[in-house]
Amino acid sequence: MNDTFTIRDIPIGVNAEGVRVEADSMGKIGVPAQHYWGAQTQRSLVHFSIGRDVMPIELCRAYGVVKKAAALVNLAEDRLPQWKADAIVRACDEVIEGRLDSEFPLFVWQTGSGTQTNMNTNEVIANRAIQLLGGEIGSKKPVHPNDDVNMGQSSNDSFPTTMHVVTLLEIENTLIPRIEALVGAIRSKSEQWMDVVKVGRTHLQDAVPLTVGQEWSGWAQQLEDALDALKASIPGLAQLAAGGTAVGTGLNAPSGFSRAIAAKIAELTGKPFVTAPNKFAALGGLDAMVRASAGLRGLAVVLMKIANDMRWLGSGPRCGLGELHLPENEPGSSIMPGKVNPTQCEAMVMIATQVMGNDAAVAFAGAQGNLELNVMRPVVVSNVLHAIRILADGCHNFRIFSVDGTTLNEKNLQKYIEDSVMLVTALNPAVGYDKAAAIAHRAMEKGETLREAALASGVDEETFNRYVNPKLMVGRGLEGA
Repeated sequence: MNDTFTIRDIPIGVNAEGVRVEADSMGKIGVPAQHYWGAQTQRSLVHFSIGRDVMPIELCRAYGVVKKAAALVNLAEDRLPQWKADAIVRACDEVIEGRLDSEFPLFVWQTGSGTQTNMNTNEVIANRAIQLLGGEIGSKKPVHPNDDVNMGQSSNDSFPTTMHVVTLLEIENTLIPRIEALVGAIRSKSEQWMDVVKVGRTHLQDAVPLTVGQEWSGWAQQLEDALDALKASIPGLAQLAAGGTAVGTGLNAPSGFSRAIAAKIAELTGKPFVTAPNKFAALGGLDAMVRASAGLRGLAVVLMKIANDMRWLGSGPRCGLGELHLPENEPGSSIMPGKVNPTQCEAMVMIATQVMGNDAAVAFAGAQGNLELNVMRPVVVSNVLHAIRILADGCHNFRIFSVDGTTLNEKNLQKYIEDSVMLVTALNPAVGYDKAAAIAHRAMEKGETLREAALASGVDEETFNRYVNPKLMVGRGLEGA
């Protein structure tokens, strides 16, 4: 064939039927002729046909970024000719844009280094590049999946690199905006209701009052704190294993390749990726992913608390707490007419439960690093990306279909304040703890209001009015108040 080739404007698609024969180091194997993947992908489909869990497509698209960066670095340093690099980059762009999503069919349950997914990516990019250059798909000429697309790389460093790239991108671009929007919605409600007094509850029992806004401000602050903890994991994700190749020594990667590819990935994504300072740690461990997963778990913990609080406060409508009116989105029962359930809250609790379960799997897998490589990578990235995805979608829906439309049942709020016996706490400075306790017990035993019980116990009305004023009992509970 010629020494140089020209990229042709060939639409995506393999116009062929039946089976073509491709070969790898294990020998020949038939591959569906209508696809771009090759022999190693096909073997994986046979040997790892386990369940229905396929590699997250976001990971496969991010692999396009890593392969593009490698091609550009190898071009700049004269290891790839311009025409070959251009074809690889064009194919990578199609992967990144999602135009080749159907070419990534592999299951999560594969080799723990992600080798099959790395080779799936190499084969798809190589065959598409071959097509663009007018060659024969499957021939490995003039673009070779290992020698050209995988140049300077190993599965052992390219897969962890891609894990970090996709996780950081999904956290920053997808999850954080959704969390911040939810925090904003909760804070808006908090400000709106800051002066609405309500009964507090501890141990699920009546307690001294606070305001609705104070209660909601606590939720917002918890969520912000959890988000800060997640953000603290991002610098670790920004460190890339690329250049470590098989065991961290960088064998077969050119000098300077690790820094150059990290810089190129940073340029392509607009994120501050850098080369990992110690490639043995980057390959042997999964610590950055474990910390990110722990951050996701922290968000799940807070979201479960908020969702459950809203379920309690919205319980009813007549025989529960009934302080909140939650939006009515759909019928709640197939047998009880008119019943409406707190479905968004329930969905969020299930999401949080799943994220906590995902984190348990990630933590256990992170502890399985043996010698120079942790071979639990596919299950880790699958669980982390799944957690990010359901948290992001869940927060979006929870805000739109629950938080934004929630209103107050001010009649019930006022009734509970008037019926509360725990307002007696405010009398402690005037009459002492023991007498205040006796007044509370009398009110509960005789079914009296707190005012009635206090006056009957010798407290004068002026003293009662001066000390037992719910609006003066709530303070602020906020810094500087």
